[in-house]
Amino acid sequence: MESQDIKPRVPQDEHIVENVELNIWEALIPVIALVGMLAYNIYVYGDDALSGSNQFILLLGASVAAIVGFFNKVSYKQMLEEVAENVKSTTGAILILLMVGALAGTWLISGIIPSMIYYGLQILNPTIFLAACVIICAIISIATGSSWTTSATVGIALVGIGDTLGISMGMTAGAVLSGAYFGDKMSPMSDTTNLAPAMAGGELFDHIKYMALTTVPTIVVTLIVFVIIGLSIDTTGTPDISDKLVAINSAFNVTPWLFLVPIAVIVMIVKKTPPLTALLIGTLLGGVAALIAQPEIVTSVAGADSLTFQSAYKGVMNAMTVDSAVVTSSAELNELFTAGGMAGMLGTIWLIICAMVFGGVMDAIGALSRISAALLSLATTTFGLFASTVASCLALNVTASDQYLALVVPGKMFKKAYEDRGLAPENLSRTLEDSGTVTSVLVPWNTCGAYQSGVLGVPVVDYFFFAIFNWLSPIMTLIFAGFQIKIKQLRGKLD
Repeated sequence: MESQDIKPRVPQDEHIVENVELNIWEALIPVIALVGMLAYNIYVYGDDALSGSNQFILLLGASVAAIVGFFNKVSYKQMLEEVAENVKSTTGAILILLMVGALAGTWLISGIIPSMIYYGLQILNPTIFLAACVIICAIISIATGSSWTTSATVGIALVGIGDTLGISMGMTAGAVLSGAYFGDKMSPMSDTTNLAPAMAGGELFDHIKYMALTTVPTIVVTLIVFVIIGLSIDTTGTPDISDKLVAINSAFNVTPWLFLVPIAVIVMIVKKTPPLTALLIGTLLGGVAALIAQPEIVTSVAGADSLTFQSAYKGVMNAMTVDSAVVTSSAELNELFTAGGMAGMLGTIWLIICAMVFGGVMDAIGALSRISAALLSLATTTFGLFASTVASCLALNVTASDQYLALVVPGKMFKKAYEDRGLAPENLSRTLEDSGTVTSVLVPWNTCGAYQSGVLGVPVVDYFFFAIFNWLSPIMTLIFAGFQIKIKQLRGKLD
C-alpha cells in the first residue's frame, strides 16, 4: 500500500538528460568551479558564508554550467524547465522545514524543550560523566535540531564541569560533539536531516528510520567506549548544575506532563501519519500546552501586559512564525532558549532552492548523466558506490569547507547512480549524513570545525580522537554496505 507522505518525484518518472556532445572534463568544469569559489568564499566570510553568500555561489556555479551548456547546444529554455522541475521536487521538504520551524517555536514557549533540558541535566554523575555528556547533548540536540546551539550552550558548561573534575577538555569536547551530532542527525528539526533526503529524493521520516540502522549501533559503541574511559580515570568533586536547574525552573513551569506532546507526535509518526500532519498537530498541541503551562511567557512573546484572546493568539503565532526568546537568569541558557520560527528556516530553504538551480542546470546540460556514468564505471560494485559517496563527502568537507555542500553536491551527483543500481534513496541520504554531516567537525578549517573548536575552546586536534561518533559513522556505513546489511531496494527491484 502506498504511503500518503508528501514525496518528491518518484525516481522512475525522473527525466535524466543525456548529452552525447558533452565529455567528462566539460561536465566537471562547473563542479571544479563551484568547489573553488566556495572554498574562497568561506575563506573570506567564515561562518557568515551560510548567511547568503554560499547560496549566491551556487547560482554562479549554475551560471558556469549554463555557459558549458550553451557551448554544447543546450538552450536556455531547456535549462529553465529542468530547474523548475528540480525546485518542484523539493516542495514537500520545504513545507516540512517551515512546519518544523513552527513546531520548534511552540515547543520552546510551552516549556517542552526546556523541560527536556531540565531533566536531561540531572542525569549527570561524576563516575559516568563522559557518557552522561553524550546522553545530555543527544537529548538537547534532538529537541532543538541543532548541534551548534547544543555545544554553544550546555556544551560549554559541560566542558567547564569536566575540567573542574580533572577530565581532559578534549575528552569532554569529544563526548559533547558525539552526543550533539547524534541528536542533530536524528532530529526532524535539523536542517541537515531535512537537506539529505531532499537531495537524494527521499522522505524525511523514512530517512530518519533508515538512518537509525547505522546511527544507533554507532552511538552505542560510542557510549560503551566513554563508559570504559570514565571508569578508568579518577574524578574529583561533584558537578554543580544547580544554577542551571534554578534558572530553568524559575523561567518555566517544568513538568513531565509536557512530554505528552512529543510522545503524541512520536506515536503519530510510528502510526504512519503523514509528516506534515504530524508536525502540524505537534505544533498546535505545543501552542495549547503553552497557553496552559506558560501563560506568562505567551503574554511576553506577544508583547502584551495580560493574557487575552488577542494576546494569546499573537504570542503563539509569533512563536510559530518569527524569532522568539525566553530570558532566564543564566546567560549560558539564554542563547539556547531562542527559536526562529518559520522565518528561521528560510536560510536552509534558500540554500535548497539555489542548490536545485545548480543541479537543474547540471542536469539539463547532461553533466549529471555524464558524471554518474563515470562514477558507475569506477564503482563496479554496490560497496564501491557507497565508498565513492563517502569519499566525495569527506573530500568536499575538506575542500569546500562546508557540511551543507558536502551533502548537496554529492547528493545531486550520485542520485542517478543509486537509482540505476536499484537502490532506494534512503541509501544515499543515509550515506550523505553518515559521512558528510558528522565529519565536518573533524576538519579544522571547515565552518563546523572552526565553530565548534572556537566555542568549546578546544582545538580540533585535541578532541578529534574523542569525537568517536563522528569518525566512526562513515566507517559504520561502509561496514553495512560491505556486508550488505539492510540495503534497501527500490520498489519493483529485486534484491
